[in-house]
Formats: sequence, C-alpha cells, structure tokens
Amino acid sequence: MSVDPSTTPSAGRLLPDGNDWPRAPGAVVLRLETTASRLGAHDGAWWPRSRDVVAELPALITAVTESVGPIERVGLDAAAWDEVPGRMTVDDRVVHIDWFPVGDDTVILTRGYHDHFVLLVVPPDADPAAAQAAMAAAVLAGASDSARQIFVKTGITSAA
Repeated sequence: MSVDPSTTPSAGRLLPDGNDWPRAPGAVVLRLETTASRLGAHDGAWWPRSRDVVAELPALITAVTESVGPIERVGLDAAAWDEVPGRMTVDDRVVHIDWFPVGDDTVILTRGYHDHFVLLVVPPDADPAAAQAAMAAAVLAGASDSARQIFVKTGITSAA
C-alpha cells in the first residue's frame, strides 16, 4: 500500500505486482491481506527502506491507520532495528513500542485491546524481485509459512 493514491488501486489497496512500486521519498511499501478471515500466519508485509525505526515506523503507522484505524502499540524485534524508542508520537497520537530480541522478522501492530496485525518485515537490502515475492507470499489467504520459511523460499537473508 502506498500513501500515494494515484499508484494504488482503491479496492483492497494492494500494491501491484511488478517493478512499478512507489519509490518516492516517504512512500510506504506495504501489502495487507484483504480477506476478513485473517487465517494466515501474517496479515501483511512491509518493506522498510532502512533499519532506522524512528524514520520508518511513522509512515507505516500512518498508512495502516488509513486502512484499519488507529494503531496504539507496536511490537518488534529490537535486533533488527537501530535504536528503538519506548514510544513515539505519530499523527498527534502516542504509539507505545514494545521490543524483544526474538529474531522473528515480524512487526505486530495493535489496534484496540486485542486486535493484532502481524506483518512480515522484509529486510531493507533485499533484492526487489525477492522482496515482492516474499510480500506476495505473506498475504496469501491461509498461508502458514513463517517469516523464515518465506525468506528461504525467496532467497532473502533474514534481517535479524
């Protein structure tokens, strides 16, 4: 999903498959599963441009908020990021950040008390074709592959 509506279809808000993904500064490379069932291991995938969570996270939170509503909390793997704060303000809302050294290549966004969205995090230095393949695999309805399994299948070296 991109913040630029001219490059993103409104139905489902998924990025097109191919090399025409937004590259503009501030654009978010994000795919969300569009089925209501949310039965897969991941609810979507995110491909940040760097390991600077302070620079990357606000755009992700803003983009996801546009689709699912306000995000209150983020859980992430501290080993995959540079300097992780305990909270940050995004769009005039305080978002709490929990971090753990788990190496699971995901980020968990929490909306409300128990509503969690698990996103595969593609390493910033991943090959574009492999990143697109990994993101597509993460949003397949009912897919049960872990992040590591997806990365092995697509030839991506894990972020952590």
